Amino acid sequence: MARLGIVKVRGEHDVNTYVLSSGPGGEAVVIDPSAPPEKVLAQLKGLTVRWIVATHGHPGHLAGKDALKAATGAQTAMHMADAKTFLRSADRYLLDGDELEFGPFRLMTLVMAGHTPGSLAFQIGNHLFTGDTLLAGGIGKQGPDTDLRRQLISIGSRISTLPPQTAIYPGHGPVTNLVAEIRQNPVFGNTQPV
Repeated sequence: MARLGIVKVRGEHDVNTYVLSSGPGGEAVVIDPSAPPEKVLAQLKGLTVRWIVATHGHPGHLAGKDALKAATGAQTAMHMADAKTFLRSADRYLLDGDELEFGPFRLMTLVMAGHTPGSLAFQIGNHLFTGDTLLAGGIGKQGPDTDLRRQLISIGSRISTLPPQTAIYPGHGPVTNLVAEIRQNPVFGNTQPV
């Protein structure tokens, strides 16, 4: 039976890249391919990369995409809204509920519009990769393309309804969990029962 492996790689601008694998010699997914790509590639030895996915289109979260694609031959994926907003391209444009297979695992896509028009989160079991939609203790920096109201709705309707033990892997900063965020993160208003 395959066991999910998760490796966090800290890239430039403190962007967290995650390598998910189905075990040694198995298949993998790279979430938010930051620079320098060599740092990410070092974590891919012996793995067959199936997918390189982006939680959103900000440059730091895609800086290593082309180099990783060239080195691995993996397919790239993101939401069409961010491809248009940030003039990016991908092999596949993801919609809510789309699943990406690697080894025996399926990574589910959750649309989290707000931080950017096409922000996504990716869920596998009790692991949620949130990009900049939700960070430990806050949310990602707002830019001209941020719709804070939509972001808070995404968090309230999609994330807060997950099981409390859900591990949160953000685009910047430390890994956290939903219980801790409900207790300390101001976006939850400290009104949610845990």
